[in-house]
Formats: sequence, structure tokens, C-alpha cells
Amino acid sequence: MNLYEHLFPAGGVTQLWVLIDPDSISGDRLAEVVKASEKEGVSTILVGGSMLVSDTLDRIIQDIKELTHLPVVLFPGSSRQISRYADGILFMSLLSGRNPQYLIGEQVHSAPIIKNFDLTAISTAYLLIESGRVTSAEYISDTRPIPRDKPEIAVAHALAAELLGMSVVYLEAGSGAMFPVPPEIISAVKESISIPVIVGGGITSAEDALTASRAGARAIIVGTAVERKGCEIIGEIASAIGLNRTV
Repeated sequence: MNLYEHLFPAGGVTQLWVLIDPDSISGDRLAEVVKASEKEGVSTILVGGSMLVSDTLDRIIQDIKELTHLPVVLFPGSSRQISRYADGILFMSLLSGRNPQYLIGEQVHSAPIIKNFDLTAISTAYLLIESGRVTSAEYISDTRPIPRDKPEIAVAHALAAELLGMSVVYLEAGSGAMFPVPPEIISAVKESISIPVIVGGGITSAEDALTASRAGARAIIVGTAVERKGCEIIGEIASAIGLNRTV
């Protein structure tokens, strides 16, 4: 099974991915989150999330890989957040924005590094959705999100992503979002394209996750909720979306 098949297994069950920010979680707390993820049926550990530079990236990934056999996939905020120790990378383009740095600039800087490290790259269209407040992703990238009441705009961007040959569409409300991505946008995008839709940002409860799953999300990403609420939220979400726990 290759990485893509692991991320999106046959059967249609929504997967849960936990996002670890190297600047926010380390040491005993890191071990607690990783072990809870493994126990509760999380399929993938993402590392990244911040658009700032962390000098602990390599060490954090090595620590995670000593704790679990789950794949570790990079979720980079820039070309400076790439590690040879990861199993793969979400090779993202901020397709909803019009800032060339995050449309193609960072990708050009990243591509030779990714090839040199022999990382599996998952071509991902990153669509930032309005979340009720200005998020870090919006501020740092200097882009405007897609209005949350305009699913047709999200659909047009998702269709463009598929026609450009991208493998995944990521609907993102942003770290610490006031509101998650509306289910109307998730379902509209899911029904319009044949590639997987993943959803993150503002998912703070099992109810939020179940709503996204029912709307068509193939994977749900949680990060800030784990930092704020603890590992219990991993189990609550996993149970809500029907993941198999380990004993």
C-alpha cells in the first residue's frame, strides 16, 4: 500500500488525522498525543501547521517515529519546513488566494528539496474558507478566504484543482477558527469532483467532526482542539465518526 492509498483507503470511512505543531507540543505531551492517536484509530500524524519557522522539526519527527508506526506527513507553512525524516508531504498550493508566493513561489523552492529527500508528495489544493475571524493563515499569506456563504466559489476552485491534476482538495477554516467549514461547502465540493476532500480548522467537538464526515469529508484534521482540550477530544471524534480503536 502506498501513502496515498493509506491516506484514503477503500471503503469510504472518514479518516482522522492529528496535526502536531512543533512549536506547541513536545516532550511528555507529544508522547501522550501520539499514543492517544494510535489507540483511537487515527490513521496519520501531520506535522507543521504554523507558517513560522521551527528549528525543532527534524527532532519532533524523529521523536514521533520512535513512538508509533503511523505515517508522519508534513503539513508545511513554507519551503523552510521540510524534513527528510517524514514519510511524505502535502504539497500544497493556496489556490483560493492570489498571492503568487503561496500559489507557486514556495512550491518552486520546495520541489528540489522534496526530490532530494525522496519524499512522497501529495499534490493538494488548499482552499481557505471564511471562518468568522482573521486566522493566522489568512494574515501571514496575505490572502482573502472564500466567503462561507458562497459554495459555488469553492466548487469552482475545487474543479480547477482537479483539472490541474491535483490529488486532494483541502477545505481549511484556519487554525483557531471561530467556525468550521460549513457542511454546505463540503457537500457541494464533494459532489462536484472525484478527488478526495479533507477538512480542518475550527473542528472543536465530535459534533463538528460528524457534521463534516456526513457532508463528505474523506479525512478530518484536528490540531488546535487537541492542544486546548487534551487527548480526550481525539477519542470523542474517533468514536463519533466510527473509527476502530485498539485495545
